[in-house]
Amino acid sequence: MSVPAWFARGVFRLQEALVRRPTFATLRELERTQWLTPAQMRDYQTARLNALLQIALAHSPWHAARIEAAGLGDSVRAGQMQLDALARLPTMDKRDARENVEQLVWRGVPGGVFPYTTGGSSGEPLIFHFGRARQAADAAGRLRARRWWGVEPGAREVYLWGAPVELKKTDRIKTLRDRLVNQLLLNAFEMSPARMDDYLRAIAAWNPQAIYGYASSLALLAAHAEARGLRPRLPALRVVSSTGEPLFPHQRELIERVFGVAVSVEYGARDAGLMALESPDGVLLQMSETHLIEVLDGAGNPAEEGEAVVTSLVSAAQPFIRYRTGDVVRHSGRADPGGRGLAVLDAVVGRQTDFIVAADGRIMHALALIYVLRAIPGVAQFKLVQHAVDRIEVEVVPGPQWDAGAADALIQGLRARLGESLAVDLKLQEAIAPEASGKHRYVVSHVRLDGALAQAGAART
Repeated sequence: MSVPAWFARGVFRLQEALVRRPTFATLRELERTQWLTPAQMRDYQTARLNALLQIALAHSPWHAARIEAAGLGDSVRAGQMQLDALARLPTMDKRDARENVEQLVWRGVPGGVFPYTTGGSSGEPLIFHFGRARQAADAAGRLRARRWWGVEPGAREVYLWGAPVELKKTDRIKTLRDRLVNQLLLNAFEMSPARMDDYLRAIAAWNPQAIYGYASSLALLAAHAEARGLRPRLPALRVVSSTGEPLFPHQRELIERVFGVAVSVEYGARDAGLMALESPDGVLLQMSETHLIEVLDGAGNPAEEGEAVVTSLVSAAQPFIRYRTGDVVRHSGRADPGGRGLAVLDAVVGRQTDFIVAADGRIMHALALIYVLRAIPGVAQFKLVQHAVDRIEVEVVPGPQWDAGAADALIQGLRARLGESLAVDLKLQEAIAPEASGKHRYVVSHVRLDGALAQAGAART
């Protein structure tokens, strides 16, 4: 069941108004500011940075101490700090955010403060807080990018997605809400061949204008369709949007071949927010109005390729200022060929997750297991290695809250996902070493997928 786009858009507007989330006001602002000149955009960013730092001075003691120590307090209070001066502040990382949360969060932020836990794809789950402004910026940024592809708010969309609530019995109220805003949710954590057959039929019946999901899950579904000799007939489809991990060239080619439209990459993070989206011109456009992204080398100097260090200009509830994401990006400074004043990221090259295969043949996105680990107090860092469908090795760096109960919860949670016969080899470590390449992989599966499905899930290096 779908509803007219105008009706779905009205329901969405009503929902946002009821929770006092300024999504559509933010969308109007983003539609305007994307056409600012580079000089105008810099002035816009400078004003927003000063506003954020003034909030941090007043409400986040941890940041306030760093701002004063850097000698920036007076210029921030006067609203005269320039963008170039931001580099005088030290960077912050996930550990800083985790260990100093009560010195960071502003619980009186207008609209309220909401706790959230990162997916932990970096191996270090983080509980952080955000406000309505941050929520609205993410939603509005995505709506703006959909419009680049000719998809208006309220159009039919498919979400190949997963979250803890969707791993349980489907909530009828949420399902009704999804239908009223023209969203069809398909669980990326349950992708057996039979389930993917169902998904392909559901997508064809829904005939969406946009499909959105994890990059590897979209590639897996496309590979399954091709192995079945299927080409979904989707006359309304305008774009497939991938998120959550890098999209490799062979995956892009596969998805575009099967679904018959271009793929648009989205780059974001739970903690740092939505940071960049791909336009029809084939460039990854930064959310310049809401995020400053510095690209730094190992010594902390500006570089064309290096770590993305992010300042979220919409993170008043818990400011993320010069936040080390752990992602590797490439930034050449070229202009948007479409004429927008948004910065261009050339590539995001830093993240990848594997698929996990259960003993009964179910294929699930690695986040299905990450959600188990992130919910357990005392897990400071982790790595999971699936050696066989019934055997998994888990390395954990324990935090202060780790105890025998946490270990039992971890084992039972993994068995709930992969089957009661699962053997869990739990190893407590002082630290978890990176791969030989120097990169960290936090979910690794040595269980091979069959045929074309293996090519969909694997990175070609």
